[in-house]
Amino acid sequence: MLVDSHCHLDFPDYGGSVDIVIERARAAGVGTCLTIGTELKRFPGVRSVAEKFSDVWCSVGVHPHESEKELLDGSVALVEMAAHPKVVGIGETGLDYYYEHSPREPQQQNFRAHITASRLTNLPVIVHTRDADDDTIAILEDEMAKGSFTGLIHCFTGTQRLADAALSMGLYISVSGIATFKNSGALRDVIATVPMNRLLVETDAPFLAPVPHRGKTNEPAFVVHTATMLAELKGITAAELAAATTDNFFRLFTKAERPR
Repeated sequence: MLVDSHCHLDFPDYGGSVDIVIERARAAGVGTCLTIGTELKRFPGVRSVAEKFSDVWCSVGVHPHESEKELLDGSVALVEMAAHPKVVGIGETGLDYYYEHSPREPQQQNFRAHITASRLTNLPVIVHTRDADDDTIAILEDEMAKGSFTGLIHCFTGTQRLADAALSMGLYISVSGIATFKNSGALRDVIATVPMNRLLVETDAPFLAPVPHRGKTNEPAFVVHTATMLAELKGITAAELAAATTDNFFRLFTKAERPR
């Protein structure tokens, strides 16, 4: 069994076809999906997808792109929404200095609010970071000094320094289809150094479809291709990779239940 640890099943790309997408995922051996919150105003839609399927869980959060529009005054709203039985993570949150759709200060304020919510709920924080390694590391280390929390860097595309810093704080690294791209050799070199007990796989669907589906609408079934690449990179079988990353997911996302 594989787990797609990060997808966006509420997005309009799947309008009217989520049932079929989940069926294809199951047929491909994907036994669990985590659909991710990006705006509080859209959380009811995220939650409803998770409620519909026994093998789909969800998170609640404000994507850094939306930080200015949904600037959080503390962690209360996140904590309240996270009480729902299907919510197993906080985020996605973090810093995106590549697009900067929101100014940096609101991004940083929201990032810290999510980490506080992670502490209060004992749910892992799901971190998005792009072109912001220095500030991401600084905020994570500063917040970790205030009190421990768990989490992961999702869709990892960062430097060896970011990977090492995240791992040293006990965080996990999640690998998306970007790592299958021909020009991602340097990224694969970093991923090769990540211990097997800290790796997750994801699609970030509907974005970033892996080779051989690059350019198409991504979906959870395609996580198989990223997992195959990772198994080859690590020199293990596909079954060993699936078992390890699935165990890692349920060790991190303790509120999620394994399929029976």
